[in-house]
Parts: sequence; structure tokens; C-alpha cells
Amino acid sequence: MIIYPDIEISKGRCVNLRKGRFEDPVIYDIDPQTAARNFEAKGAEWLHLVDLDCVFNDGNNRELVEAIIRDAKIPVQVAGGIRTLSQIEAWLEAGAARVVLGTVAVTDHALIHDACGLHPGKIAVSIDAKDGYAMVDGWHTKTAFTGLDLARNFEQCGVAAIIYTDIDLYQEAAESSMANTTEIAAELKIPLISSGTIRSLDDISRLHLLPNINGAVTGWALFNHEIDLKSAIAIGHQKQTRAEFI
Repeated sequence: MIIYPDIEISKGRCVNLRKGRFEDPVIYDIDPQTAARNFEAKGAEWLHLVDLDCVFNDGNNRELVEAIIRDAKIPVQVAGGIRTLSQIEAWLEAGAARVVLGTVAVTDHALIHDACGLHPGKIAVSIDAKDGYAMVDGWHTKTAFTGLDLARNFEQCGVAAIIYTDIDLYQEAAESSMANTTEIAAELKIPLISSGTIRSLDDISRLHLLPNINGAVTGWALFNHEIDLKSAIAIGHQKQTRAEFI
């Protein structure tokens, strides 16, 4: 299981959105380029970069993200407000190993088909679900689609991976669990990357025991020093045995 350090960027700063609220970010006292170098030095195998300003149509951090990609010696996946084929291709030309599509994946299925056909292995889709239904526009708009239905559809389109965020679990809603993540992972043949589920090393251990969880995106726990990246990677690399699933 791959641990993807998550660097969320707004106005050139590393931030975290409290319960997804753009108007109330936690701002960290480290710049994104330094954070990326530190994660790579600690053994990160991938980086996950999100331009939050693009998500909320409030400018962009393209030059900064491009600089991180150029500097990195590990693959980088890029997310945040990517809505057109030309934007996808521009990021791939800039050196991104994978482009992550969010809202547009729900609203423009033709784009997913075209992008996957033109760039096999380079397109991932992010599904953010609340009460089982996919949310778009930065978690502000509820759709009529369940996370599982979308995941099955995207798999048929040929996406390389699904990044799944259970918003209820992320926001620590009452009675939330990893049940939705487990169900989607069990239904897919392509890799599932879990997001927003890690607050401790125990959470990584639990995810690691689930079938078909290829990775976990985590930012809050790393930036708040709740987990150590080297320890997280070590748990992710532990060999699974059949007995663990019995």
C-alpha cells in the first residue's frame, strides 16, 4: 500500500480545510516546496498535490506546482480544478505522472472516455461521498449518483485508479466507519486509494488489511505530526497474508 503525502496549496501556502471549508483554512508554517522535499527525503514514493485555488475558482498556483514537479525525483499526481482535455495534457507535459479529475468526472463523462483513451494509466478520478452520494464543487453540491455507481462507471472508462473520500468519516460523523470504503474496494478491480481516513498509524494498519486498497492519501496527520511518514510507509509495505482476511 502506497502512502501519498497530500500537499494542499492555497495562495502559495500549505493548508488544510477544516471539514472542507475553504473560508476557514488551517495554514501550516512550511512552504509547499520544502514540504515536498521533506516528504521525499523521508521515503515518499509519490506526492499528491492539490491546487485548492483552482478548485474554488480563486486563482491558481500553477508555477509553484510545476516547480515541485520539476524538483521531485518521485512521481507526482496533480489535482484541483482540472476541467478540460487541454488542461490534462498541459499537466502531463509539465511532468505530472497522473492527473486527478474530480467534479468534471461526474459532469462530463465524455471527457473521461477521451482522456483515458489518449493517456492510458495517467488518469485517476476522485470520488467524494457523503451519506453514500457523490459530492461535487468542493463538497458543496450533492449529486444523484452513489459513490459505488460512479466507481463502477469510471472503471469501465479505463481510469488508472479511484481516489475515494468518505466525507462522513473524514468529518468524524457519528457512527461513521470504513464500511463504504470497504464496499467500493471489494467491488472494483482497479486500485482504490483511500483519502481522509488516516489520523493515526492504527488507521493505516486497518486500511492495509482491506482487500484492493492500493494506497492512502494523507495530509492532516503528517502536517500535524500525528503520524511519522517513515513509520506509515513501513506499515504500508508489510506483507499481507491470507490469514489476515479470515
